[in-house]
Amino acid sequence: MWKTVSVLFTDPVLRGRILFVLGALVVFRLLSVIVIPGISPDVVQGILQNNQLLGVLSLLSGGGLSTFSIVMLGVGPYITASIIFQLLTVLVPRLKEMQREEGEEGRKKLNQYSRLAALPLALIQGYALLAILSQSANLPMLAGFELVLALTIIAAGTYLLMWIGEMISERGIGNGVSIIIFAGIVASVPTYIAQYYAKFDPTQIPALIGFLAIAIVTVFVVVYFTEAERPVAVQYARQTRTGTNGVTNTYLPIRVTQAGVMPIIFALSMFSFPQMFGQIFSAPQYIGTFLGTSAEWVNAFFENQWLYGILYFALVFVFTYFYTAFVFEPETISENLQKGGGFIPGIRPGKPTTEHIGNIVSRVTFVGASFFATIAILPIILQGFTGDASLALGGTALLIVVTVVIDVIKKINAQLSMREYI
Repeated sequence: MWKTVSVLFTDPVLRGRILFVLGALVVFRLLSVIVIPGISPDVVQGILQNNQLLGVLSLLSGGGLSTFSIVMLGVGPYITASIIFQLLTVLVPRLKEMQREEGEEGRKKLNQYSRLAALPLALIQGYALLAILSQSANLPMLAGFELVLALTIIAAGTYLLMWIGEMISERGIGNGVSIIIFAGIVASVPTYIAQYYAKFDPTQIPALIGFLAIAIVTVFVVVYFTEAERPVAVQYARQTRTGTNGVTNTYLPIRVTQAGVMPIIFALSMFSFPQMFGQIFSAPQYIGTFLGTSAEWVNAFFENQWLYGILYFALVFVFTYFYTAFVFEPETISENLQKGGGFIPGIRPGKPTTEHIGNIVSRVTFVGASFFATIAILPIILQGFTGDASLALGGTALLIVVTVVIDVIKKINAQLSMREYI
């Protein structure tokens, strides 16, 4: 272990990547304390403690919403835009062909479309949050130049964080978007501990011990399933020095959780829009109208923790399948095997190999999707029994933190392995 740590800080390339990530996170945390003009952070803190929607958005923003900072939306609009275009690649044949035929260039184009679509989403989401804040705190809604200035700052903050996240992915280690969310969650831990200590009741000690025990078990189980993989035997034909033909045996590892933490982030992001609708149109001026009645139905649905949990389970499950299909293409794997002279024993190259790999991925993903969806709603189930609304967000934050840490460790190990062959 100490040898690994010493290599991290003695190797100039790895040291540079790690320092770049740390520097980017310092910039992110500095941005998260710069408050939008005209907004009181104390008012926002009081609202966040009693509003589940704002708590979810604060989680996705990396903590920027807790202070109503210039990066209050975090990378949420970009995540939502990415979801939209990934769905469109399934529904629109032209986008699917562009992604498949153009390869890396096609992915870059889709990312560029996602960046452009993030702008209107940031403006809409920023306006909705300002409206929710004015309703919840009985504050006058910003108007005129102040509103335009606030929305401009909010959108600019989102694009600044998008750029920082992309720089982390390119010049640092790990997925930049996930690391930003991870950093915000970790930075908010001292605040949550202080708030819990301020209202601590000795009668809650058994519940606290039980929750800590469940959290520890959850961490171990998440690590186990994240590391689990299904090996698929692969053979490569080779020619020996004597001129005879031989076979090299290896395997293709298929991870149980190919999608990582992204399905959970996707589900939370999708939840935010109907909840925003319910918050905005539940104002007194909409009571009795179609919008007001619809908002009441939406609010009633999300206040029912069991219905909320069922929908959350379904979204995480579906997004796990969807994201796995997006990042893992059996057809591409089959083509690469055939080009490299590899084959799966007992399976013909080409379409049969593609179908065989696809069937294995489908079965393995079913296990991973069921696991992650169950773990995701476990805190909601505990909340239903304990009545503590902080458990749901705390459990989701725990999943994100554990998954991101595992992903970063794997990326570091991959970098170390590369150094051994240089």
